[in-house]
Amino acid sequence: MAQRGIREYDGKRILAQNWEEYFDGAFEYDFKSILITPETDLDKVPEQYPWVKETPLVAKPDMLFGKRGKLGLIFFKKEKPGDVTWEDAKEWIKQKMSEEVEINGVKGHLTHFLVEPFVPHKPEEEYYVAITTGEDEDIIYMSAFGGIEVEENWDKVVEVRIPITASDEEIKKLIEENVPADIKDKEKFADFVYRLYKLFRDLHFTYLEINPLVMVGNKVYPLDFVGRVDDTAQFVAGRKWGELEFPAGFGRDLSPEEKYIKEMDEKSGASLKLTILNPEGRIWTLVAGGGASVVYADTVADLGYVKELANYGEYSGNPSRAETREYVKTVFDLMTRSKHPKGPKILIIGGAIANFTDVAKTFEGIIDAMKEYADKLREVGVKIYVRRGGPNYEIGLKKIKEAAEQLGLPIEVYGPETHMTEIVKKAIQEAEKEAA
Repeated sequence: MAQRGIREYDGKRILAQNWEEYFDGAFEYDFKSILITPETDLDKVPEQYPWVKETPLVAKPDMLFGKRGKLGLIFFKKEKPGDVTWEDAKEWIKQKMSEEVEINGVKGHLTHFLVEPFVPHKPEEEYYVAITTGEDEDIIYMSAFGGIEVEENWDKVVEVRIPITASDEEIKKLIEENVPADIKDKEKFADFVYRLYKLFRDLHFTYLEINPLVMVGNKVYPLDFVGRVDDTAQFVAGRKWGELEFPAGFGRDLSPEEKYIKEMDEKSGASLKLTILNPEGRIWTLVAGGGASVVYADTVADLGYVKELANYGEYSGNPSRAETREYVKTVFDLMTRSKHPKGPKILIIGGAIANFTDVAKTFEGIIDAMKEYADKLREVGVKIYVRRGGPNYEIGLKKIKEAAEQLGLPIEVYGPETHMTEIVKKAIQEAEKEAA
């Protein structure tokens, strides 16, 4: 499972698109949200969304970072709440798009904004609800004290643990029994949370937070929404998600290579991920499996070489030979653009013990890429370390060793008898000896 953050706009859109199925007339949600991007023609917005001329507005960035209220990045007039016009919001967005801002120590530009109707309400009408997944249970958080001070009032948040084996009746009972005492209409709130949890589970969210949640009668206003989904569930929940983008975090624009792999990933049933950390780094990885990619990256960091780690990513889910070849070629293209001053670069081809991925088949894709980039790999200087297990791993290891030797590329090959992190330590120690 790979948890991927989604925009607030998409979270609310998904909620609205599936509202009838899960809330069945018990609650009303009048979804009115506009996602503003650099491509949006602001002058044409009132033509597409006439309501922006008819109601007070709120505007805020929609770029996967929180605490926008505390950062002064939610636009409404404090002295006259509910007095922001479309012209006001448009000018504010233009101004913010033109400025460089710093969020949590990261500098960048604000590019995506959310515009919505201003919802007048009292502080006591602000609630908090969040749901997250655990190993063998889900956890629901509820509070009568929502809004930007929820963390300061965390002692008032009630935590409810839902076993994954719980029946609908058991889930309802657990929620009803734990609704915070300060919530006025406990029965109605419990019903909403139960329905929201069913949506959360069915649509393969891994995290969902509405803060604040305003409830007035049967009308529901999710004023702020944070969501993450399991991106490997696209084939199950994609129809209910609709067209869904997984944006990069604030301050980090995708490189052409990262975009290319992202596009491949979106078209594939396999999982293909690539993040460039340091294109001048000495240690490069080709890792099969999301868990393994974390282990290898953590091992490099634990050994004190995190600044030399060039990339982070994975190819898993039994990618085809062609998909593996294109993924590996992208990495090879990046790592052969320059030599490293300390000597040969390190290429770690690793993974745990695969369940169903055909190791020999994916290694064929790696070998194809090695043949194409052999001259550049020799010119830059690369030593390859392989550790892999799983279906047909013996065939795969034999083939990749023979291919590398024929191409004049130094290689060491290990099977599952060697711990997966051992080759990281070995590779770094040998590289340090050569540099000394």
